[in-house]
Amino acid sequence: MSAASGAAGGAVGGPGTGAADTGTPARADAASFELLKSINDPADLRKLDRKQLKQLADELREYLIRSVSQTGGHLSSNLGTVELTIALHYVFDTPEDRIVWDVGHQTYANKILTGRRDAMKGLRQLGGISGFPRRVESAYDTFGTAHSSTSISAALGMAEAAKLRGESRHAVAVIGDGAMSAGMAFEAMNNAGVSDARLLVVLNDNDMSISPAVGALNKYLARLMSGQFYAKAKKASGRVLSGMPTVRELARRVEEHAKGMVTPSTMFEEFGFNYVGPIDGHDLDSLIPTLKNIKELGGPQFLHVVTRKGQGYKLAEVDPILYHGPGKFNPEEGIKAASGGKPTYTKVFGDWLCDMAKRAPNLVAITPAMREGSGMVRFEQEYPDRYFDVGIAEQHAVTFAAGLACEGFKPVLAIYSTFLQRGYDQLIHDVAIQNLPMVLALDRAGLVGSDGATHNGAFDLSYLRCIPNMVVMTPSDENECRQMLFTAHELNKPAAVRYPRGSGPGVAIVEAMTALPVGRAELRRQGKRVAILAFGALVKAAQDAGDALDATVVNMRFVKPIDETMIAQVAASHELLVTVEENAIMGGAGSAVGEALAARGLSAPLLQLGLPDSFVDHGDSALLLASVGLDSAGIIAAIRRRLAN
Repeated sequence: MSAASGAAGGAVGGPGTGAADTGTPARADAASFELLKSINDPADLRKLDRKQLKQLADELREYLIRSVSQTGGHLSSNLGTVELTIALHYVFDTPEDRIVWDVGHQTYANKILTGRRDAMKGLRQLGGISGFPRRVESAYDTFGTAHSSTSISAALGMAEAAKLRGESRHAVAVIGDGAMSAGMAFEAMNNAGVSDARLLVVLNDNDMSISPAVGALNKYLARLMSGQFYAKAKKASGRVLSGMPTVRELARRVEEHAKGMVTPSTMFEEFGFNYVGPIDGHDLDSLIPTLKNIKELGGPQFLHVVTRKGQGYKLAEVDPILYHGPGKFNPEEGIKAASGGKPTYTKVFGDWLCDMAKRAPNLVAITPAMREGSGMVRFEQEYPDRYFDVGIAEQHAVTFAAGLACEGFKPVLAIYSTFLQRGYDQLIHDVAIQNLPMVLALDRAGLVGSDGATHNGAFDLSYLRCIPNMVVMTPSDENECRQMLFTAHELNKPAAVRYPRGSGPGVAIVEAMTALPVGRAELRRQGKRVAILAFGALVKAAQDAGDALDATVVNMRFVKPIDETMIAQVAASHELLVTVEENAIMGGAGSAVGEALAARGLSAPLLQLGLPDSFVDHGDSALLLASVGLDSAGIIAAIRRRLAN
């Protein structure tokens, strides 16, 4: 999403308030965080005079910039919701009133205002607080989120629960314009529109500007339409005119025309919501009165607020994508461009995609709103007519690709492992049953680090290998990733290549592309007693363990079809077989090895190492791998324990 170019109000990076190059606030009152330090929960916030809230927003925004610069994390989205967060907690009686944040990567201000200000120093670190809402972390995190478009469904469930219990509390869903593109959001809207539960949907629109010429009029109309006078008058006029269809229809059309001149209300009102807005999401003097008025209304309400990603920090305003999820940086200098270093698997994919497109004119590429994250920026620039960003709509992405495949194109769907879970039915029903040619480029496979359990690609080997017609590959290095992507493209069936986040071991990439023999493993090291059968990114750790133990090491390459011949050979010549994978043990690659042994009537001892039957938390990726015994030291220790028993 691009930043809104004209959203005004609430900025703290103007002349005289911050560093000239970044817009970072440097006011004495903000630097001391005097007001912010007095807020330990929203009850403290609600004691403030409304005139103090602007200063609180200034302090909160600077605190966010300083905190994220020291830990890394999501920045642009959080800077854009400072005033909205303050206003929601100021008007609603949280946590009794429920606020559900869609995706949740914009909830740092919420964390700071709800007793976790000092905990921000451990944000997204092992043992620290999450970068997303978690119910176990705080009563103010009413619903755990990290994937998009779930907020309206969850908030509606909470609103209906309150109604069933005879409680008067409110449920608020805060959803972004990007998340509104997903079908699940509209399924929830469709359901909510026939409910009389106390539900408020706040559309946080950061891809639209507010024109200064109509800003005051928008604010006035929004407040008027949210007031009880407007609602009661509308209801009363409906009763009076109900017996006069022609006049009533005329009045309805006049009303809709008047509102339609300044608000895109029709679609949301057709869903059964009372639409209010759009209003400036950085203007507390507009937000708070509007929310107070809406709070007094019954039935489903829809508030449209316009915000700006990166608000108040000039560098993030100019490039909200760069500052979407930065690592540590100097707030005064901004993010420095990385130089040198090993290419990431994501870049390997992006380069292959462009190279392959030169050779294959029927190749098309699809992403569900992850152009940058999936490494497709260059492809979009070079092949704009063959690039499709379908928005946050994973189910649609899979079936859309299937439709292209039916017409003779070779679709490449670039999608995170954890996001493909959302299109699983489509993968089975629309792709695999029809055996359509499609390349699934699964990024972020395995443990992803600071994003935690919601983003770990822990299950794809398990949920893919059980699907008929699927081919599943696990590259061990950068060059093997390139060759496997080519192999997948050349197959006339669905094939997945799963690769991790970040860089590989640094193997040189061969520009020429050669299809690998399907279902054939590679012997990396010949040893004694123990044979380690490793899959994907853990081959390097397995090799280190093999060197230490004088064990045989096999790069299995394919999870499906699996190399049964290689498995039978090492089973016949070793005392112990060990499988190593960065996937759930249950149903994963190790299970495939066990099934292959059973199919051949072999009973070799088998030790399966992989992710445990629990959700792995956030933290540094290397520390997380060590914590589950999947670094070289953990593999060695597990094998020695097994041999000792």
